[in-house]
Amino acid sequence: MADEFQGIINREAKDSQPWWPKPALPEKGSPNIVVILLDDTGFSHLGSFGSFIDTPNFDRLANNGLRYTNFHTTALCSPTRACLLTGRNHHSVGMRAVSNFDTGYPNMRGRIAPSAATLAEVLEPIGYHTMMAGKWHLAPMREASAAGPFTDWPLQRGFNRFYGFMQGETDQFHPELCADNHFVDQPDRPEDGYHVSEDLVDQSIDMIRNQTSLVPERPFFLYLAFGATHAPHQAPDDYLAKYRGKFDEGWDVWRQRVFERQLEMGVIPEGTQLAPRNPGVKPWDELSADEQAFACRLQEAFAAFLDHTDAQVGRLLDSLETQGLLDDTIVFALSDNGASQEGNATGVMDEFRYFNGIPEDIDEVVKRLDDVGTRRSFSNYPWGWAQVGNTPGKRYKQNTHGGGVRDPLIVSWPSGIDPSCRGQIRSQFHHVIDIAPTILELLGIDAPDTVKGVDQQPVEGIGMAYTFAPEAADADAVPTQKTSQYFEMFGHRAIWAEGWKAVTHHPDGIPLEADTWELYHLDEDFSEMNDLAEAEPERLAEMIDLFWDEAERYGVLPIDGGGTRGLFAGHPVPGTPRARDTFVYRPPVDRIPMDSAPGFGARGWSLRADVSRSSTDQDGSILAVGTVNNGLVAYVKDNRLVYDHNYFGTHTTIRSDEIPAGDVILGVDFDRVRRGPARVRLWAGDDLIGEGVVPNVSVMISSIGMDVGRNPTGISDDYEAPFEFAGIINRLEIATVRSIPAEDEKAAEIRAALGSQ
Repeated sequence: MADEFQGIINREAKDSQPWWPKPALPEKGSPNIVVILLDDTGFSHLGSFGSFIDTPNFDRLANNGLRYTNFHTTALCSPTRACLLTGRNHHSVGMRAVSNFDTGYPNMRGRIAPSAATLAEVLEPIGYHTMMAGKWHLAPMREASAAGPFTDWPLQRGFNRFYGFMQGETDQFHPELCADNHFVDQPDRPEDGYHVSEDLVDQSIDMIRNQTSLVPERPFFLYLAFGATHAPHQAPDDYLAKYRGKFDEGWDVWRQRVFERQLEMGVIPEGTQLAPRNPGVKPWDELSADEQAFACRLQEAFAAFLDHTDAQVGRLLDSLETQGLLDDTIVFALSDNGASQEGNATGVMDEFRYFNGIPEDIDEVVKRLDDVGTRRSFSNYPWGWAQVGNTPGKRYKQNTHGGGVRDPLIVSWPSGIDPSCRGQIRSQFHHVIDIAPTILELLGIDAPDTVKGVDQQPVEGIGMAYTFAPEAADADAVPTQKTSQYFEMFGHRAIWAEGWKAVTHHPDGIPLEADTWELYHLDEDFSEMNDLAEAEPERLAEMIDLFWDEAERYGVLPIDGGGTRGLFAGHPVPGTPRARDTFVYRPPVDRIPMDSAPGFGARGWSLRADVSRSSTDQDGSILAVGTVNNGLVAYVKDNRLVYDHNYFGTHTTIRSDEIPAGDVILGVDFDRVRRGPARVRLWAGDDLIGEGVVPNVSVMISSIGMDVGRNPTGISDDYEAPFEFAGIINRLEIATVRSIPAEDEKAAEIRAALGSQ
């Protein structure tokens, strides 16, 4: 509602009195706010938390600020982001899991409830310039195409500017990019040095510079959410070379080394024990030479990726410092969950092997070790290296044991935190829902009762500003002000209260009542080593009762005993792309994200493209899905229709007879056989002009979607990207038919979505 006019209006201006509303500005001296969010970075991955990977700029923040070693997240990406931006628990706001799903229950709608305003929605009306760069993954992915609706895109959730990607992951060299509410092409080619992490920081620096140059009266809030270090682990060549041979001693040696460094640094308490290897992690010496070589290259790629990301953080900090802004900027740097388990026991050259349930072929990948970390891989490391990243804890991302939920947090604010605190460690228990209320507390404002006309639900986190005081270095003198915190992810559950933690690991498909609860005195058992469930059954029973109380209070119910499979209750949502069998496009159209595109891998399909070519030398891509690592493309070259099916780098190419110029309907029929090969037929009108067999087909192809009339990701080496079609595509129609059982298709979609957390 507009401000009520407070001047005087008569018939003539000479008898009237003008009035101007006071501009909305926060209190003078309010700090700038930067939140830097890493993805799948474990508790011990940063140098200031014990790692031997170079992270000098995160360490720079730690040395000038505070490190929190008892900080926790939700174990998964979208839920943690929802907590971070709202100060409420993820179930409370409708983000039980990743935003790709809507189960039909309030706790999983794939969007943040309007009753839970984001920090941007709170800060922008009081005068902050709100900017976001990087990974969003907080809108239903079926609504993340160029057609929207845009209700839950960043600009509609309070951000003035947005540059980044909507999906849970992206190819670092070929990202799916959006600027504000529309899709854009990446500004450079990977051959020319492009990497999305550099692009995100370039955009962040430009947005800040414009803001501080044009309207310096307004402080800014920047939410910088890197794709790093989520798979694919990809980095520039010089960073890859830097780590060559670094990890040849193996994960057992390096995990022990990180553990000892953590003890020396005081990151973990004296007396902490190193948890045993997680189930399925072999002793390093039991791996074959080829398995070791592949595992080392995968870890090298991860380290290079993190190091490169740290360098981009350094560029941002340098820019703030050059502009004289760093001292008055509070920086929160954290990760969204523990290190990823989606690389399986061996690691994968392409993570979509994991999503498709296809084991890695070690004999083949060792022939391609130099591809690891480049644009010709989509890699993720094995469980053994993931556990190194979660040292000294158990399990991984998705799990509610320490390896999944205990994450690094650094807070730096040169002008706001006493200089005597610089470099100190804080061990008070806190959770990601506590960051938003901390920011509001520091600004001296309360969470609003209504936002955009919607009554707001209570903020569920607590402020952490009390930990900024020098005396908070002693947790006994300044104990945590938090009383309890629940955790739940895919049926994995935990509850923390007064230094104790009850936790259970939930196998898919097992009834919840069959799960075994463990009990740890976390204040004395940092790594959850000494299970006291049998020794203290009464305390365990009280903790379990507390979990169910909080589960009811915060909207956790119902919990599906099917684990990840429960996400598909009520899927697909009626009226959405995946509920259709026929798709019609009238180019040019923007890239079509995976969740809005036809299910090419899971289904049989037929394509009919009404094209016009004025001459026989008009070439180009008609349809492309995926990347150079896994995908499919139909294109015209040398006056022939070509279909190339790229199965994790192995190409099956089918070329037609010559096709006529002028107006013609070009067709591709892809007849999918359950878990088997596919027959491909190529058509020009009613004439069969080529056919062949694709021996291997993956159900889920890529997190990179579909392009019509161009192929910027370069799926085939037979042409140079973006290979735009030189003729005219008047209309393109794709019809799909289910060719594998619905439950198989759903299972593959679950795996793919959960990998993009």
